[in-house]
Amino acid sequence: MPLTTSLATPSMTPLATHYILTWQCPDNSGVLAKVSQSLFLHGAFITETSQYSDPYTETFFSRVAFDDRNLTVSSHEFVAALEALAKPLAMKYQLRKRDDVPNILIAVSKDDHCLVSLLTKWRSGALPVNIVGVMSNHDDCQALTQWHNVPFYHLPITAETKQSQEEKIIALMRQLNVDLLVLARYMQILSNELCQQLQGKAINIHHSFLPSFKGARPYHQAHARGVKVIGATAHYVTADLDEGPIIAQEVKQINHTFTIEQMVHMGHDLEATALSHAVKIHAEQRVCLNGAKTVILA
Repeated sequence: MPLTTSLATPSMTPLATHYILTWQCPDNSGVLAKVSQSLFLHGAFITETSQYSDPYTETFFSRVAFDDRNLTVSSHEFVAALEALAKPLAMKYQLRKRDDVPNILIAVSKDDHCLVSLLTKWRSGALPVNIVGVMSNHDDCQALTQWHNVPFYHLPITAETKQSQEEKIIALMRQLNVDLLVLARYMQILSNELCQQLQGKAINIHHSFLPSFKGARPYHQAHARGVKVIGATAHYVTADLDEGPIIAQEVKQINHTFTIEQMVHMGHDLEATALSHAVKIHAEQRVCLNGAKTVILA
């Protein structure tokens, strides 16, 4: 399908189609100029750009938003030009229409605070994703999910059925054409094999600054240690539990007067905010993996 737009009525102003191009390559002099020049030569009208040169990994990262109001080539020719440019630059890139938002599957257990935030922001249009389903090893969130007219998939799990349950998760993701799995307080540890399959395609929320206070009852642990700041961290899932590349963090100062219950309630708010923000900027192609960390192209 050509990137250029035509309308039946000449007097009407054509509506431009918007695109997002995110790319990275080894950092060398002139890489940004070469990509920008190619976009200019093919008529791409740039509306937003951000870039970062990492002096430690010697990698250049960039995100460019543009529209096709002046585009002079077809989509096939445009992609072919990008491919020709990418090879000599050793460039990895992702190009899509801005409105082709990613399909996400949300995994949840019993707590619903992160799920509520994601569903509410999605329904309001603040979260640029398409929620295609919610899966859970419990049925506590089924009514909430179905109230939002989202399919609910109950996949119970035991120690004996863990492998078969994960196979069902992968099958479900393929069936629903899922681009991103969001673990919204899904209280099950994914196997190393599944984590490897989902590299860069699964986001989890952790109830502290990584890697502090792992495991159960994190706010009880924090209270016992007399912490002065609590927070939540959204990160990509890896085989190293709760230690994947960090995408977003939220914090709040507290003091000795806070009860465990107050910390839990505040922590839930921080978790929901951090996870929603991480999903949003991932969906907008603002997050680039950079080894064990991320680059956020604001």
